[in-house]
Amino acid sequence: MTRTIFDPADVDPGRFYKVLTASVVPRPIAWVSTLSADGVPNLAPYSFFTVSSAHPPVVQFTSVTRKDSLRNIEATGEFVVNLATEPMVEKVNASSAPYEPGTDEFAVLDIASEPSERVHPPRVADSPLAIECRLRQIIEVGESFVVMGDVLAVAVRPDALADDGLPAFAALAPLSRLGRDEWGMTPPVRRITRPGRPG
Repeated sequence: MTRTIFDPADVDPGRFYKVLTASVVPRPIAWVSTLSADGVPNLAPYSFFTVSSAHPPVVQFTSVTRKDSLRNIEATGEFVVNLATEPMVEKVNASSAPYEPGTDEFAVLDIASEPSERVHPPRVADSPLAIECRLRQIIEVGESFVVMGDVLAVAVRPDALADDGLPAFAALAPLSRLGRDEWGMTPPVRRITRPGRPG
């Protein structure tokens, strides 16, 4: 079967970005809250987001180009990853707009905040789960910046916990980003027991 080949050496970087984001799907969203050095809150979504390490617990997100979240984290060393959920999709999308530096998206978009437990940036009050982080390191990759944070606390609303005490996927109803302007809603779940060691 013949395939279409996208070679980054032959494709405009902006076009290749679209190829990658339409290929690596779905991507969970880190709705990152920070504070500027002057104490102004900032809130922005990042879909290049994952766990870096479980022991020690570290999460990471990537800022494509230098943005307010990155500058704030460099200045204060703290951030919160708020889980972006289905009911919040419009406000999550709105918070991705290129606001002027120093804009408080919580105030502009009427997003309720609440104090965090271990860090100074606020949490999104309506988010069922928030990961409070202290900056571990920033790795520059081309025009992007991989921000890695030591997890200081995971704050979960009681109604988002399952009977086993862990976060419940259905209750979290996480959003994801796909390609173009597409968003993923909560998908169906299938349970499959992980196999043991063969033999």
